[in-house]
Amino acid sequence: MGSMTTAPTATISNTTNTEKDNRNNNKDNNSPSMSDGPADFETAIKACGFGRFNILLLFAALPAVMATVLETAVVSYILPSAECDLSLDLLDKGILNAITYCGMITSAIGWGYLADNKGRRNLLIVGFFLDVVCVLCGAMSQSRTQLMIAKYFGGFVMCGPFAVLMTYLSEFHGTNFRSRIMMIIGVMFSMAAILLPVLALLILPLDWNFDIFNMNFVSWKMYLAICGIPSLLSCILFCFFPESPRFLITQGRNAEALEAFKTIYAVNTRKSKDTYPVKELIKEIKQKEDNSDKISVATIEANMNDIGNAEKQSAENNNNVDTEAALMDKQPNTFKVLCSKQYVGLCFRVCLMQFFILLGQNTMRLWLPQMFASLNEYEQISNESTSMCTILEYSVNKTELVKNPVDECTVIITPASYTNNIIVACIGFATYLVAGSLINALGNKRIQVIGLLAAGTCGFALYWSSSSLTTLIITSIYSALGSMSATSSIGTSVNLFPTSLRTMIVSLTMMIGRMGSILGNVMFPIFMSFGCIPPFVMVGVVMYLGCLLAAFLPSTNKLELK
Repeated sequence: MGSMTTAPTATISNTTNTEKDNRNNNKDNNSPSMSDGPADFETAIKACGFGRFNILLLFAALPAVMATVLETAVVSYILPSAECDLSLDLLDKGILNAITYCGMITSAIGWGYLADNKGRRNLLIVGFFLDVVCVLCGAMSQSRTQLMIAKYFGGFVMCGPFAVLMTYLSEFHGTNFRSRIMMIIGVMFSMAAILLPVLALLILPLDWNFDIFNMNFVSWKMYLAICGIPSLLSCILFCFFPESPRFLITQGRNAEALEAFKTIYAVNTRKSKDTYPVKELIKEIKQKEDNSDKISVATIEANMNDIGNAEKQSAENNNNVDTEAALMDKQPNTFKVLCSKQYVGLCFRVCLMQFFILLGQNTMRLWLPQMFASLNEYEQISNESTSMCTILEYSVNKTELVKNPVDECTVIITPASYTNNIIVACIGFATYLVAGSLINALGNKRIQVIGLLAAGTCGFALYWSSSSLTTLIITSIYSALGSMSATSSIGTSVNLFPTSLRTMIVSLTMMIGRMGSILGNVMFPIFMSFGCIPPFVMVGVVMYLGCLLAAFLPSTNKLELK
């Protein structure tokens, strides 16, 4: 600061130099003026600053994040209450846990196409509105088949907002804020995981039973309906926000993108839109992208260099059609590159790793409410603490009675049925905070290996769990470390592949992981019918297999992004 202060005796030359320094500093601070010429996205978004608009956007994102978590996990909390009303056996419960993921896999490609061609905001509004419809259909279900259909379409619909929400939020922030925003979103996901059992504790033990239009409604159906409120709020709130300026620029709609930037700037600074320093945006070459074929900025720049500096200048400033055609000819097919000798083995390993991790993690996560409810019910009846093997045997025998009732089917649901789930969710939240502070020191790979090794050990240890307290401790550790490992495996996958392949590899790993979730939730009740050992062997072995694959992946701790 002292070097920029001019003394009263300063010469004209010094004043001129100071003015030049000030202009340079303005450029460094990304505060462009009309004389700076067209601005790129990063320059334009940084000129908007960080303020009220960003905070309001995060407030709007909170119910959206909660809605995505509620859609995928809410069924696991109603299964103990609904087993008599819907005559559910263990396999029915496994299918209900898995069917949301079936819907998500079915619609993934279609939503990806719509997101890249129709816009992020429109997809979020329509997606959350349709989810409200699916949630209400589920709440009005009078049979297990109706509930399965409603949850399938719930997953089918939620796949779009689930995938686009992160992109939409990141595209309203510059590089200096983007990583922090993603960390905040991670905290929101943990908050949503805590909200589910809290709502279950408050609503499911209530003795509600009434009829509307010949449809019977009980507490678990009201719980389902209430869990649709975040989707409804999200649908309404996103109507007040603009389309992603990043998306508008890639579509060649620079005038609309500039208006979006002006809106962000005006809300953040409380100044007139006319004072926004950026007057023009760079006309980017429009790329035809979809979920499986993203062309990176790095790839575009590399191809521009191949064509030549003259054509590069023409493409940037005049959007020359011939140059665009030349670029499209030179851009490699993403799927072909991924299947090349260099990447196909690595791709197979990271997908298989995610398959094993989510098979174990989502199986345990979605079956825990049922196991804790059975544990509490058994203790209410027998007045004694018991082992997990006894609980599994009790669950199998009870579902047989539900299918072939001798006496009237009864369900014992108390607030204590869900307190353990709240504790598990809170421990998962704390684990994310600890892992976040250690990730830079240890790196993604070490975090994964340690987490998966410990989680696999906990899976086997459940066989020897002899009390409700030890069961709570072991399942909490398993769930927390499994969730952390699943998240870090995505980070590892992103770092191992070049920019042009990252979107495809993340889409592939998520799809394969969801297949693992489906298989795990269907196989778990089948293994339960075979005895006590098989289900615990399954959740333990898959984590060990994931750990083995993670251990042989290249380290990404000091790896530069390609």
